[in-house]
Amino acid sequence: MGTPAPDPATNRDDASRWTAVATRDRAADGRFVYAVITTGVYCRPSCPSRPARRENVRFFGDSEQAESAGFRACKRCRPNQPTATGADAAVVTAACRFIETAEIAPGLDAIAAHVDFSPSHLHRLFKRLTGLTPRQYAAAHRERRLRQELGRGVPVTRAIFEAGYGSSGRFYTQADAVLGMTPGDFRAGGTNTAIRFAVGQSSLGAILVAASERGICAIYLGDDPDTLIRDLQDRFPKAELVGGDPDFEQLVARVVGLVESPNTGVDLPLDIRGTAFQQRVWEALRAIPPGETASYTEIATRIGRPRSVRAVAGACAANHLAVAIPCHRVVRSDGNLSGYRWGVDRKRSLLARETRP
Repeated sequence: MGTPAPDPATNRDDASRWTAVATRDRAADGRFVYAVITTGVYCRPSCPSRPARRENVRFFGDSEQAESAGFRACKRCRPNQPTATGADAAVVTAACRFIETAEIAPGLDAIAAHVDFSPSHLHRLFKRLTGLTPRQYAAAHRERRLRQELGRGVPVTRAIFEAGYGSSGRFYTQADAVLGMTPGDFRAGGTNTAIRFAVGQSSLGAILVAASERGICAIYLGDDPDTLIRDLQDRFPKAELVGGDPDFEQLVARVVGLVESPNTGVDLPLDIRGTAFQQRVWEALRAIPPGETASYTEIATRIGRPRSVRAVAGACAANHLAVAIPCHRVVRSDGNLSGYRWGVDRKRSLLARETRP
């Protein structure tokens, strides 16, 4: 089949890779593959097949490179199939720590070099285990750090750079989407932000609806209207809370209608604020049809984070938009109802309403 192209991953040490192949080191799986020119097959380092002669072995950064050079995947070790080894998890963990400790968000090439992987393979592995690309993870980490710094009262410019944004100008173009308001207003607890709200009654008790200029930012259910108002004040401690006018009362009526008949669905303007992970969870919740349920494990799998069941439950608990983001449709793996921010009885009632004719 001819001589294959030289291995483009020039930063690899072929001697150490050959040692890994000779010892069938599972820890090296995912870091590279090796091909045998006499058979035309490429394998994982840990492949149990008969050892090849060193002079017949070529190394590649990943399966794509090997296949581009004309080799086919081994049917025993399946090097072109994903693995879920502890070594994979360790690599992704190391990549996450590198992202989190970098002063400026690193690019894919830098992250891959740090963990000694090819960029394309790391990208696939990272997304498979975390549900996010390295770039999305870095963005979510920056947003989280920025919220923390601003919440501590750190000056805006300093918070932007300490969070890892390369320039304040670049951040300000994203500020509204990330924070829902300007950084200064967020730091000041919502100062200069007007939040309209009203409290009504539904068959499930008191209901508070609040909205910013972007849309509904809170739908709270409870027994005590005063408690719901205090919850809103705690969330926006320095925002200007304005009582609803007649037009706003119509919006509240639409929300009450959604509570009374959650299976009908209502297209409401929403101001959804949360981390990248939370928003992925909430998007998955909104995709659950009325009358159906999904387990926390199923939601974790749907967003590509099968090991993040507890984090999914946390995102459900952090939902401020009752019914509009239907966290009541998430149940335990055995089908039983679990905790619900606004009470399990309300969750049971909402589910029953969705399944009635």
